[in-house]
Amino acid sequence: MGRLQVIAVALCILLLAIDGFDVLSISFAAPGIANEWGIDRAALGFVLSMELIGMGVGALIVGDVADRIGRRPTILLSLVIVTIGMALASTATSVTLLSVYRFATGIGIGGILAATNAMAAEYANDKHRSMAVSLMAGGYPLGAIIGGAIVSVLLAYFSWRSVFVFGAALTAAFIPIVWFLLPESISFLVEKRPDNALERVNRTLQRMGHTAIEALPEPRKFGQKSGVARLFEPGLARITILLTAAFFAHIMTFYFFVKWIPKLVVDMGYAASLAGSVLVWFNVGGLLGSIFFGLLTHRFNLRKLVITVLLLSAIAVAAFGQGPADLLRLSITAAVGGFFTNAAVVGMYAMLAQKFPTQVRAGGTGFAIGFGRGGAALGPIAAGLLFAAGGGLGMVALIMATGSLVGAFALGVLGDKRAG
Repeated sequence: MGRLQVIAVALCILLLAIDGFDVLSISFAAPGIANEWGIDRAALGFVLSMELIGMGVGALIVGDVADRIGRRPTILLSLVIVTIGMALASTATSVTLLSVYRFATGIGIGGILAATNAMAAEYANDKHRSMAVSLMAGGYPLGAIIGGAIVSVLLAYFSWRSVFVFGAALTAAFIPIVWFLLPESISFLVEKRPDNALERVNRTLQRMGHTAIEALPEPRKFGQKSGVARLFEPGLARITILLTAAFFAHIMTFYFFVKWIPKLVVDMGYAASLAGSVLVWFNVGGLLGSIFFGLLTHRFNLRKLVITVLLLSAIAVAAFGQGPADLLRLSITAAVGGFFTNAAVVGMYAMLAQKFPTQVRAGGTGFAIGFGRGGAALGPIAAGLLFAAGGGLGMVALIMATGSLVGAFALGVLGDKRAG
């Protein structure tokens, strides 16, 4: 791993940190939104899910775009979309407008997820690829922790709108950073051969400290279909279906947990700033889980490791809804839940990078994330409807924890065979 490779992976980690904060910004703002507009839990569940639906659309569509035009331009375009969406969210005057703006923001977030997952995998060497992707996904809770700490201060002095203003400014700051520091992936240039591909590859190789090459190596042959259809060719269809199902099921559990924490804590009688601190502890656990998971990828089979943390994730989420609701217990159980639920998400990203070959890596990741985000949207909505129907936290947490169990089953069926 040369200096440029480390810089590229580090930038991908920071991009996921931006994504992490932008996704959770609505969670930090939720108590203030509910108070100002007087909306109930069921309606709030839909608002909390809008950018998740947008993320699904963005990952599905923009992920395929990244396989066509490149990872770098896709990341830049997505950053612009997120910046505009966050800025507009700060001006929303109704639930409908806020939902539209969050949906648009989600499209950009989904594009960043798909493209950076491919970029990190392609800049890392074979030995460190799973760890690099795992650490990249660890940027998500890192952004939530740092952003959450800043937002907790902002909310003490300003309204919920300040959350989105801060997010827009932070996202915009990364546009020039990516422009100047993150070159296109060599793997993409070799496989897709755009104009001046050889010159661009040699320029990047020189920055990595390697000698220039006289001609591009021959790209690997992989089917004749285009777009999403490539993901269902022989050898890939089973992988695509099972990884998507596993991601869908677990992400439903994950986003139930992460989206409802602040509102549930406020409803227990705690201030919004304290509710935000519980969410921060969730993400502290998530960051530690992602780092610990990344280190373990060098020692254990990746698929079996993900299955293990999925099972522990189900136990941790179910445990959150049990027992007395004092702030210390809530913070500890949230941190433990964050450790295992996020480690499982990190593991899923690593599996997507491992299972899909270069030609379809961003598109395959985008497809799995895109459809998987259906689970992300379903989690908060289903929980809101269960609460509205009279379900208590213990019962709802137990029901929502089953998503991680389904994900573990799907990966158990998948096996260790790779495509390509």
